[in-house]
Formats: sequence, structure tokens, C-alpha cells
Amino acid sequence: MPQKTSKANKFRFSKRIGIDLGTANSLVWLENEGIVLNEPTVVAVSLDDNRVLAVGNEAKKMLGRTPENIQASRPMREGVIADYVVTEAMLRYFIQKVSGRSFFFKPEVMICVPAGCTQVERRAVLDATLAAGARSAYLIDEPLAAAIGAGIPIAAPSGSMIVDIGGGATEAAVISLGGVVVHQSARVGGTKLDEAIASYIRKKYNLVIGDQTSEQIKIEIGSAIKLDKEVKREVKGRDSIMGLPRVIELSSTEVTEAMRPVLNQMIGAVKAVLEETPPELASDIIDKGIVLSGGTSLLCHFDKLVTEESGVPAHVAEEPMLCVVKGTGVALKNIDVYKKLIFRK
Repeated sequence: MPQKTSKANKFRFSKRIGIDLGTANSLVWLENEGIVLNEPTVVAVSLDDNRVLAVGNEAKKMLGRTPENIQASRPMREGVIADYVVTEAMLRYFIQKVSGRSFFFKPEVMICVPAGCTQVERRAVLDATLAAGARSAYLIDEPLAAAIGAGIPIAAPSGSMIVDIGGGATEAAVISLGGVVVHQSARVGGTKLDEAIASYIRKKYNLVIGDQTSEQIKIEIGSAIKLDKEVKREVKGRDSIMGLPRVIELSSTEVTEAMRPVLNQMIGAVKAVLEETPPELASDIIDKGIVLSGGTSLLCHFDKLVTEESGVPAHVAEEPMLCVVKGTGVALKNIDVYKKLIFRK
């Protein structure tokens, strides 16, 4: 009998951690404390001895600025693991930073994954989490976590539509009675918008710019639909023909034009879900509107574009970047309630 008590105590002492492992940013939730970490999903590794030199903000500063023996990269691509070893090292860093280096009380960890990812990709995330020091690992689908975090009553017998647009993937889903009825995943997100801007500038102006510059352009003058009053910005880069530094002036209209093909793919996922939605749930969605979450939903006038293209009113959730991690935390705290929605190992 005393053995059972000590085991229960041991599990009570182990911390519960929820992680939104995104392509662009990773957020960590800790039980009783809330969101304790919000850092870019970037890792810098020494190629001489495969040692992790920096993670998060420190590593992001190194992107595009490293010598030959250091590689700074994003280990997540399109919402899933692209580099298993580096992702494991990053998860270990997050877990140790949040829960300390205690090996006796290993934490329970829940991670969210795109609804459209394969069983192999899911298993890779679980294995990496356990290898990084978790006692037990759980997975929850991103649209469900986003819906819970956005305050949508997912257990209600009515349809709610959530569109989560992150750095690497766009997840559109209709949720009713605690489950996903229809979902569509497009592996395009904020990073594809950055790439589209960089590609446009290279083709039109023969100017090569870095990832961070294209991201800043998107944030500062990017818009999903053409602005009434055009805004301009100086862009610095390297001339692809002469090889020398050069400065150009870029307008918001050009940025909108550059992003259009990627935005169309995102809208395509939204339309595909609406086309498959049962009529009863479709009428609920028209009444409630579409909820947008994820960092890319903050793109200027993105909600207006979704409304124009789908004919259904769309609005951005409160704190859209935090919806997924908040929902992951709620699901982990009430694991018995959400156990049917969770994939575990």
C-alpha cells in the first residue's frame, strides 16, 4: 500500500508541459504558471562536434550570419519535423529550461501537430519528445487545440469553423460534438509568404534578400488585399548580377501581388472545408462566422480576404498566436475529458 502512495506522489510532483511546436515559433505552457516560453523555432549547431550552441532568440540572430563550422536552421518544415536530431535537442532544451534538470520527476508533455500529418510524422514527434526527457507524451491536433484556446465550445452540438494559419501549415476544420467533422490541411503558411516575397524581389529587381528581411517586409507593409493608400519601404540586399549591396524601394501593392499565389492556396483549404461541410453545420458556421488563429492570421486584412472569398464572415481570435498553446494546456489539464481526442505513447 505505501508503494502505491509514493508512486502517486511521484507522478503528482512531475510537471505537465504543453508545447506548440511551430515552424516559425515554439510556445511552452506550464501547469499552474501558464505560457512560460515563446521563442523562434531555430537551432544553431556546431558542425565540428554536433553540439547545440543556441536555441530560440539567440539562434535566430545567427540566421544567415554564421561561419562555415556553425549551422543555424529551422528543424521544423511545414508543421512537421524535418531534422529529427536537432528537434530532439530543441525539445530537450525547452523541457529542461521549463522544468529544471531533475531526472527523477520526468514531466508529462503534450504537443500539438497538424491534423493532416501522417502516422509516421506523429510517431516521430512522440519519439523525439520521449527521447528529450518526457515521462509520457501526448499529441493533439492543431485545429482542436486552437479551437479550445480560442474559447470555442467544441463539445456543443453545433458547427464551429477554425482556421489556424501558422508558419508552415494552414489548418481549416469544422468542429462539432467534441470532434473534427471535416478538415483540410495545406502545407503553406507564413514562411511560404516570406519565400514568395523574396522570390518576387529577386525576379523583378535582381536583388537577393534574406529570410529575416522578407519577414520584416511582410509584417511592415504586407497586406492580403490591396491597401487604399499605398505604403513604401526601403529594401537592402545584394545585387544578383553585380554581386554588390543595393537598395530598392518596394510598395505594399507589389508585396500583395507577390503573396497572392500563396494566399490563394490558403483560401483553397478554407473553401474545400466549406464545400464538404454538412448543410446543418454550414448554417451554424454562417451564423457564427469563421475564427482565425495562428500568427499568419495577423497579416493585414487577412480576415477581409477570407470573408470576400468564402462569403462567410471571418474574425481573428483574441491573441491568435497563443490559441494553440493555450488549448494544449487546457487539454492537458483536463486529460480525462479530452482523452478521445488525444494520441499518446
